[in-house]
Amino acid sequence: MPISYYTPESTRRRWVFCRINYIVVGRFGWLNQSITCFTRIPKDIRVYYHWVVCLTSYTKKTKMFPGFIQAALLTVLVILTQTTKQIHCHDSSANVDESSVLTLTKDTFDDAVKNNKFLLVKFVAPWCGHCKALTPAYAAAAKQLADSGSEIKLASVDATVEQDLGKRFEVRGYPTLKFFVDGTTLEYTGGRSQEEIVSWLKKKTGPPADDLKTVEDLNKLKEAADVVVIGAFKDTDGNAAASFLQVAKTVDGIPFGITSNKDVLKELGVSDDAIVLLKKFDEGRNDLTSSIDEASIREFIQSNQLPLVVDFNPQTAQKIFGGDIKVHTLFFGSKKSDDYEKLRGEFQTAAKDFRGKTLFVFVDSDDEENERVLEFFGLKATEVPAVRLITLKDEMSKFKPESSEITSNVLTTFVKSFFDGTLKPHLLSQEIPEDWDKTPVKVLVGKNFHSVANDKSKTVLVAFVAPWCGHCKQLTPIYEQLGEKYKDSNDVVIAKMDATANELEDIKVQSFPTIKLFPKNSDEVVDYNGARTVEALVSFIDSDGKDGGKAPTTEEPAEQQQGEEAEEEEEEPVHEDL
Repeated sequence: MPISYYTPESTRRRWVFCRINYIVVGRFGWLNQSITCFTRIPKDIRVYYHWVVCLTSYTKKTKMFPGFIQAALLTVLVILTQTTKQIHCHDSSANVDESSVLTLTKDTFDDAVKNNKFLLVKFVAPWCGHCKALTPAYAAAAKQLADSGSEIKLASVDATVEQDLGKRFEVRGYPTLKFFVDGTTLEYTGGRSQEEIVSWLKKKTGPPADDLKTVEDLNKLKEAADVVVIGAFKDTDGNAAASFLQVAKTVDGIPFGITSNKDVLKELGVSDDAIVLLKKFDEGRNDLTSSIDEASIREFIQSNQLPLVVDFNPQTAQKIFGGDIKVHTLFFGSKKSDDYEKLRGEFQTAAKDFRGKTLFVFVDSDDEENERVLEFFGLKATEVPAVRLITLKDEMSKFKPESSEITSNVLTTFVKSFFDGTLKPHLLSQEIPEDWDKTPVKVLVGKNFHSVANDKSKTVLVAFVAPWCGHCKQLTPIYEQLGEKYKDSNDVVIAKMDATANELEDIKVQSFPTIKLFPKNSDEVVDYNGARTVEALVSFIDSDGKDGGKAPTTEEPAEQQQGEEAEEEEEEPVHEDL
């Protein structure tokens, strides 16, 4: 079940190995726990590989909580699976009116920063796919701000030409956005849609919430986005209003408004303090009218800002994976099927009972880019429609309903049993090969792993591998020699398992290859951290794991293939696309 990402032949590409340490849809994507993603990606999106590598190493060294690495991984799955095709199949920057975007060079840059109180600058490369994808929204945001008479200006720098500026501002990826306030440099942390760019800039340069003094102001805010949040208070100087403004400062991508105007309160139908969330979908409106504090406001927005059933796509991904709800219930289905509307209706009905507890997400199986998501959950197109549940709490686990029937009652029972703690995780396993024990290196799968590895009459060495892993391939001849050495032993078993297609509840593999020893007459499991040589492995086995060999001098958070399929030339080695 390897997750591979392929881009069109027309783009320049190279083979890259990306190790994903936590497969859960951490904050940003469904990625296989302890699985390594082998991706053939174009050079201009290799930054995701480097980003994962850095975060993986940093997490190991600092023992940081798993959610941190998970949070970084949306981008890997969602952007690589969902936007790569869009980025490379067409140039979305073509024919875009960029007249409101300043073009800066090393000769004009300092004057632009000096003469503009607020200046957002994007550093780009002409070959960068994500830069091209950003162009329309960036230009539209610049025009919107210019038309409104805003002091905020947007600019662009070609960092492949203006290399001195790139070095000066430590541009290591494309696009990189920097925000200058009276000459002081800040990192841009907002989204990449027109609405998100404008919303972020307004919050950084003005009040976090618009002051709604008239009904006309209210109506303008309503039209600003699909979701808006309004704080309606009798007194905007009170504690509830202060909590609201604090939340407004830190929630990006949603416009906020605040009011105590009687006409506006009447238009909203509010008589007491309330937080009103208006949206252009589902029920259209949600109100928070009691226990208004910072925590309750955040929870209220988090629970109601998305539709009851969220369609999985690049636009919704950040909100799906970036929120606090770490349990997702997924409906895999075809929009072309005759029963799609009926099944989606059943799914949506069930979702009403769990709002704020789990996100109900629809994954369109007709979209070829979603094939990798199906593969990750062990699903084939012929098995759709289907439902799965995945949780990010603590360690990732996936769950499968006992019934394949998709009705609101079945779904409600399924999700309720998860929250009641009565569901067991669904683990993938290949079928046991008929000849699994006929060769010196035994082949294990999920279904026979424990009967072999936990046989206390033998010492069992298991290599957890991935079929596309470069280091696993390098280990293969060494491991086969090791198998030959012990093939006639009655006490030692040399085995391997494809950990991308087989999952174990009690064994967590965080890199490939991972080698573990299950000593005879022991419940202990010993990780091997020594040299990958026959001699070192023999010493490890014969000492029951006490001699681990010489520890490697460097970690291997990811691998880059250097074989016949790798590009030999290195282009633009300094910069990567963000």
